[in-house]
Amino acid sequence: METAALGCPVEQSSTVSFVKAGKLRLRPDLGCLRRNRNVDWCRIPTPPMTRRSPAALCAAIVAIAWSCIPPVARAQATSALSRNVSTYVRTEMQRQHIPGVALLVSRAGKIVQAEGFGLSNVELQVPVKPETIFQSGSVGKQFTATAVMMLVEEGKIALDDPLTKYFPDAPATWKEVTVRELLSHTAGFGDYPKKFNFRKDWTEDELLKLVESIPLAYPPGTKWEYSNLGYLTLGILIHRVTREFYGDFLQQRIFHPLDMQTTRIISETDIVPNRAAGYRLVKGELKNQEWVAPMVNTTADGSLYFSILDLAKWDAALYTEKLLKHSTLDQMWTPAKLKNGQPNKAGYGFGWFIGEKHGHHVISHDGAWQGFKSAIARYVNDQLTVVVLANLEQAKPGAIAEHVADMYLADGKSEKN
Repeated sequence: METAALGCPVEQSSTVSFVKAGKLRLRPDLGCLRRNRNVDWCRIPTPPMTRRSPAALCAAIVAIAWSCIPPVARAQATSALSRNVSTYVRTEMQRQHIPGVALLVSRAGKIVQAEGFGLSNVELQVPVKPETIFQSGSVGKQFTATAVMMLVEEGKIALDDPLTKYFPDAPATWKEVTVRELLSHTAGFGDYPKKFNFRKDWTEDELLKLVESIPLAYPPGTKWEYSNLGYLTLGILIHRVTREFYGDFLQQRIFHPLDMQTTRIISETDIVPNRAAGYRLVKGELKNQEWVAPMVNTTADGSLYFSILDLAKWDAALYTEKLLKHSTLDQMWTPAKLKNGQPNKAGYGFGWFIGEKHGHHVISHDGAWQGFKSAIARYVNDQLTVVVLANLEQAKPGAIAEHVADMYLADGKSEKN
């Protein structure tokens, strides 16, 4: 039968969908198939449709479409596009003087391009490869937000709880601040003070006292202002609720279940295979990253190691309910509203920016820390994800990711025509 709502020919039983296969083309705008003549039936089992959200169903159909395209045609198309993308990345690296880059492109949770460029370590002349480990910077905030939302689903935290419920010795002003506002950068918290000593090995209690000593920048829920200290506080909140260091919680509840084998809290003392070095340009000369104290590299505002291969697993999990319900993910990917009922100016949800790029709905985040820059962009309606990790402080991975996405999206449009 014709399934008009999806715009693609599907013949269904209760547990099996039959999709016509042959020369098929993806319809990123509908998340389904475009059919040509002389097609055969491709029998593909699917779970009952009643258990799937529209987003999950869309992802499944795109994956089915991709699997039904003849392997030779799929390989040829992908190879030509990936070569063009690789050429672009190398050109940008040269223009921006970036030592090394790792690039991931995924479609519907499946890797279509995972490639390393340049050097992960300039002194030792070690090339970047897909397994190379970079620092996350603020891309790590989405993992902190996911951990908090896990505890919300379990009833251990409520989004509208005042912070004083978990920090009874905090200033009285914290009684007006909610967990929701910390997650969305609308709590009145700010960034590290200008004279913050990154070379002091702070304890968690000392960091909390520092945050508590800084007056709120504005009444909670009335403005949006990016706040690393807000996410640092969320990590301490996770510790107080679970009685576990937030990094251990992430390992047990996210990284291990998803088989993200190299993702972990930063540690410069441990032996970490495939670890990249971070760099910065000083008067045009390449220098190593600046050293910070070990404790500063463990906070929940973005202190992770990961590789593009692990982020591919993370991306794939976000199409499912392995970690959180679809309704919870949708909440994280919706711009948080201020007390006046309007969405915040940045379009920030919980750990993600939400916006539109060239008519495509995108959830994204970037990061910067210790000579590393990172960017992840998920074009959710197109089932396309691009990740760029770079080991230079001045790199612009977000711009690279956007251009790569444009190349893949343009290629999809040309196939439809």
